[in-house]
Amino acid sequence: MRKRNESVTVEHERAAAAAASAVPGPLDKGCSLRNSLRLPAAAATAAEGMKRPLGRRYGLWFRLRKLIIWLLGMYIAIPFLVKLCPAIQAKLVFLNFVRVPYFIDLKRPQDQGLNHTCNYYLQPEEDVTIGVWHTVPAALWKNARGKDQLWFEEALGSSHPVILYLHGNAGTRGGDHRVELYKVLSSLGYHVVTFDYRGWGDSIGSPSERGMTYDALHVFDWIKARSGDNPVYIWGHSLGTGVATNLVRRLCERETPPDALILESPFTNIREEARSHPFSIYRYFPGFDWFFLDPITTSGIKFANDENVKYISCALLILHAEDDPVVPFHLGKKLYNIAATSRSFRDYKVQFVPFHTDLGYRHKYIYRSPELPRILR
Repeated sequence: MRKRNESVTVEHERAAAAAASAVPGPLDKGCSLRNSLRLPAAAATAAEGMKRPLGRRYGLWFRLRKLIIWLLGMYIAIPFLVKLCPAIQAKLVFLNFVRVPYFIDLKRPQDQGLNHTCNYYLQPEEDVTIGVWHTVPAALWKNARGKDQLWFEEALGSSHPVILYLHGNAGTRGGDHRVELYKVLSSLGYHVVTFDYRGWGDSIGSPSERGMTYDALHVFDWIKARSGDNPVYIWGHSLGTGVATNLVRRLCERETPPDALILESPFTNIREEARSHPFSIYRYFPGFDWFFLDPITTSGIKFANDENVKYISCALLILHAEDDPVVPFHLGKKLYNIAATSRSFRDYKVQFVPFHTDLGYRHKYIYRSPELPRILR
C-alpha cells in the first residue's frame, strides 16, 4: 500500500512538472515574454525584410532633404556673395574665361577654314597685347596665299571697304558663328578685321569696359592709317554693340566718324539686359537691383547704348532676330526707337531689320540670312 502511494506521488510530481513546462514564464524586466514566446525564425526574417525597404526610403528622403536645404542655402548666399565681391558680377558679364571652341590655335586662322586671313598682334597700351585677325575679300584669296603681315596691311589700301567686327562676350575671335560671318562678309567683298579684347583669347590684359573701348579705338586708328579713303564700317554683336557705340560716340566727338555703324542683337544698356537675360534666375529675388545690378555699375560697367546713340552721327543699321533668347527682341526695338528720334541722326539713315521667329536665327545666326547681302548694300 505504501509503495503504491509513493508511485502515485511520483507520477503526480511528473505530471505537475510537465504542466509547469507548458505554462508561459513570467514577464522579464523589459515587459517582454521570455524566449519561449519568441516568434519563429521565418516570421522574424519576414519582419526584418520589411524594415529594410523602410530604412532605405528613410535614408533616401534624408539625403534628398539635405540636398534641398544645401541648394536653398546656396541660392540665398549667392546674392550676398555677389554684393560683397562685385568682381564676380563683372566676370559673369564678360565671360572672358570661357574659351570656346577649345583647343584651337588662334595663331593659325587657316585651321578654321580662313586661308586668306593673317594673324597680328597689336599693343594698344603698355602691358596690353591683343590678337587680331585680318581676312581679305574673297577676290584676293589667291593673291593672299603665303603672304606675310606687310602684304595684308598694304591690302587694306585696295579698293574694298573694311568692316571692324567687335564680338560679344565669351569665346574668342575664332568662335564658329563668328568665323562663318567673316566668310560671308569676305565673299561680299569686304576686308574683315576682328580682334580679342584684352583678357580674351590669347590677348594679354585685364578686361574692363574702358579697356575694351580703348582696344577698339586703337584697332580703328590702325585700320584708318592703312585704308586710305576706303569706307570703314563698325559691326558690333551682342556685348560688342556696347563697345561699338562707345567707340563710335568717341569717334563722332573727335569728328572722325565711321561710314556706318551696324548693331547685331543690341540691348539698351547692361542693366536692362541683365534684368531681361533668360539666365537671371534671381530677377524676382527681393532686392535684385541692389544685389546684382548695382555691383555691375560699381565695377564701372554700363555699356549705355541708349545714351550713346544720342551722340552718334553716322548711318545706323540694327539687325535683330525675334526669337533671340539672350538679348530680347524688344530691347533692340527700343534702342531703334531712341535712335530714330534722336537729333544726332536727323541727317543720317537709321534702319531696323527684324528677322522672323520662323527663320530660327536666334542670337547668333543672322549671317545665314540670304537677304544679308541686299540689306548691307
